[in-house]
Amino acid sequence: MPSAMFDYPPRLALAQTPTPFHLLERLSAREGGPRIWVKRDDQTGAATSGNKVRKLEFTLARALADGCDTLITCGGVQSNHCRSTALLGARLGLRVHLILRLDTAPEINGNLLLDHLAGAEITLLEKAEYARNQRENFSSWQELYRRQGRSPYFITTGASDATGVWGYVGCAAELKEDFLREGIAPQRIIHATGSGGTQAGLTAGAVLHDLPSQIVGMAVCDDAAYFERKVADDLRAWQMRYNPPIDPAALDIIVDDRHIGAGYAIASEEVFRCIKDAAALEGLILDPVYSGKAFLGMLKNLRAGEYRDCDDIVFVHTGGLFGLLSQQDRLHLENFAC
Repeated sequence: MPSAMFDYPPRLALAQTPTPFHLLERLSAREGGPRIWVKRDDQTGAATSGNKVRKLEFTLARALADGCDTLITCGGVQSNHCRSTALLGARLGLRVHLILRLDTAPEINGNLLLDHLAGAEITLLEKAEYARNQRENFSSWQELYRRQGRSPYFITTGASDATGVWGYVGCAAELKEDFLREGIAPQRIIHATGSGGTQAGLTAGAVLHDLPSQIVGMAVCDDAAYFERKVADDLRAWQMRYNPPIDPAALDIIVDDRHIGAGYAIASEEVFRCIKDAAALEGLILDPVYSGKAFLGMLKNLRAGEYRDCDDIVFVHTGGLFGLLSQQDRLHLENFAC
């Protein structure tokens, strides 16, 4: 169905798009096919790079339309989404309050360093406290700001909700142009899925923009059943709010949960070897929380023969550089001669 058949809601021009799209020539030759292409959404724009910016273009437009002057959002202590919200909030002159779950020690580096530099208010919570009565805790912060005379707007984890879906519907339109320019029809589009919003947008966008590709989300935390429910819920909410010209219930939601490892933000030595290999072979910087796990999962599946029926596959690089910098000790760079 052509994009002219539906309208996007209001958005802010915050991302540098379209993002680059190119063939990973040396990696493809080494692996022996199919050709592996990468959509460089790690290059959506300077310090707010990554997939979150596409979603926040729509989410923040809605927040401003509602008269918001304060953003409240949440995520892990090294959350890419929270860092993007903090920096974009500063750019727009909004107060930002981040409620961060302590997945790792709260050392001021990586994304957390940028959160502080952006002047965000930060509340750190232990995992159990973060999970307990989460909705009530967030509502209490909103009420506190209202009593102070402010207008708060809560953004769900990863901006993965009905409004955020539009970010990757738009990316699907870019991918269609990328495919036409390169003369390819990739059978798979693969990406890391951590809060489900990117997968929801790509899954809907592939149909709306008539892409020839199956969308595969590589889970980095919860299992396939969780993401199937989460993506379906986001798409139902998107349908109810915006009435798009497709039936979300008819969409295939495909999740691969075989490469999560020990848990969210916990990467194996194999993931770090993959990160170093991708950087040395292709100049491609992955991270240990999202893109590194998903990229390794894609390669392991390919080596097991799962994509041998494909001529071309696409990896959507969703960013994560600053999360890598918070775990740089795991790269064992002391073993590299300078």
